[in-house]
Amino acid sequence: MNVIYIHGLDSDANSTKGKLLEDYCRQYHSDINILRPDLNKTPDQVFRQILSLIEGLKHNDNIEDEKFKSSNTVLVGSSLGGYFSSLVSNHTGCPALLLNPSTQPHVTLQRFAKDSAAKNDVKEEDLDSQIIHSTAGGWDITHADLQWFAAHQLSTINYPDKISVLIKDDDELLNPKLSKQFYKEQGVTVTMQAGGDHRFSDFGAQLPMVIEMLRNLL
Repeated sequence: MNVIYIHGLDSDANSTKGKLLEDYCRQYHSDINILRPDLNKTPDQVFRQILSLIEGLKHNDNIEDEKFKSSNTVLVGSSLGGYFSSLVSNHTGCPALLLNPSTQPHVTLQRFAKDSAAKNDVKEEDLDSQIIHSTAGGWDITHADLQWFAAHQLSTINYPDKISVLIKDDDELLNPKLSKQFYKEQGVTVTMQAGGDHRFSDFGAQLPMVIEMLRNLL
């Protein structure tokens, strides 16, 4: 099995959850190959990079073991990574496990635009390229990125049987009720967990269950 870990907004290829997943699989599940791409790029570049990774696994002649073929590829997306995983799954049919997924980045990321507008006096013709926030991983978010998210809103899930969602009740950053409602209405299996936080701080303890969920998605 190939697992592509899609990190969240203020993270990178060395995401805590991604590394925990990789270390756990290296120790207990040698049949699982973890890929941890750095996705601190424009949303269009992120989308295309994930598609390219999936396509590359499909056409990699060096992969002889059937368990590492692209038909055995699953996405794990956290927060904004959950949004991208949903988008890619809609496009490819690739299964995905989502952790506290963002469903409306065109709305939630507007907080950066408001903060930026309050600090800067920018000419209208320069607005699209204006950097409104720089993430910890090095992505300089612009108004053009927000427009991309607005043009690629999640309105449906094309393959609900290939998606599983884990949501923490006490997510302090995103509204867990909105995420639950959206995916439930789309026929997706949603598991709500009491307490917790946006970062899924107990992810390490949940890895046995996570692996089982990934296998079930395939």
